[in-house]
Amino acid sequence: MRRKVTKAIFPVAGLGTRFLPATKSIPKEIMTLVDRPLIQYAIDEARAAGIKDFIFVTSRGKGALEDYFDNSPILEQELRKKNKDDLLEVLKDTNMDSGAIAYIRQHKALGLGHAVWCARRLINNNEPFAVILPDDVIAAEKPCLQQMIEAYEDTGGCMVAAMEVPAEKASAYGVLDVKEDMGTMVSVKGMVEKPAPGAAPSNLAVIGRYILTPKVLQSLNRIKSGAGGEIQLTDAIAEEIAQGRDVYGYRFRGQRFDCGSKAGFLQATVAFGMAREDLKDEFTSYLQEIVSLSKAAE
Repeated sequence: MRRKVTKAIFPVAGLGTRFLPATKSIPKEIMTLVDRPLIQYAIDEARAAGIKDFIFVTSRGKGALEDYFDNSPILEQELRKKNKDDLLEVLKDTNMDSGAIAYIRQHKALGLGHAVWCARRLINNNEPFAVILPDDVIAAEKPCLQQMIEAYEDTGGCMVAAMEVPAEKASAYGVLDVKEDMGTMVSVKGMVEKPAPGAAPSNLAVIGRYILTPKVLQSLNRIKSGAGGEIQLTDAIAEEIAQGRDVYGYRFRGQRFDCGSKAGFLQATVAFGMAREDLKDEFTSYLQEIVSLSKAAE
């Protein structure tokens, strides 16, 4: 019987320099889409997929991220006094049970592969695990990681979330070299991290959701720096293919927002704001007004 995926690694050690000066004092993962931090979307997705153990790979200056998931007794007490039960209910999703989260420090910014490797001692030798990049926020009827885990239960091996991108943008991603296209799923014969323009083997890009085996951690232990002078996770997954083990790409159903960029963050804010029942009428009316004013000014 295939082991269930119950652990997830969240690499959150980045400095968030694209969002300076905001990230001078707060971790990027605490920045909010409407009224929920980026990291909350990632945690909610993991919970929906059955994740029980949450491993955060952090760095100096991430204290606010750790505090976010702690109880806030004074705040909760004040809300109870004022009978604000709806807000107390909202806070429940932000609290994590004692021992559910582990924090690991990445002392040097050596890439995503290195960040995942930092968590190696918390992954047993025979258990698969997930990796979630909070920068990639995916709006989906069924959460992306849940889709992947359901597919993984049939396939095993390693699995990456995949999305078709325009050819001119492929050089910004890890790209799959497809062996067999089965529709929702593709089997993979190779992976290229940030290929040179025009050299991408396909237009299927790797997005920030992974289901991996512990053998990937063993490969990361041996791999030297790759593209960009960093230890690349895609190189370790490619080693799985070289060893004859199965790697799949999963075309998830949903819309992905790159919240590591300012434009992507703004797009996600608009999309999630318009999807909210309590906001959409007023917000949509405002956006229509802005568009009308812009056209009138042309």
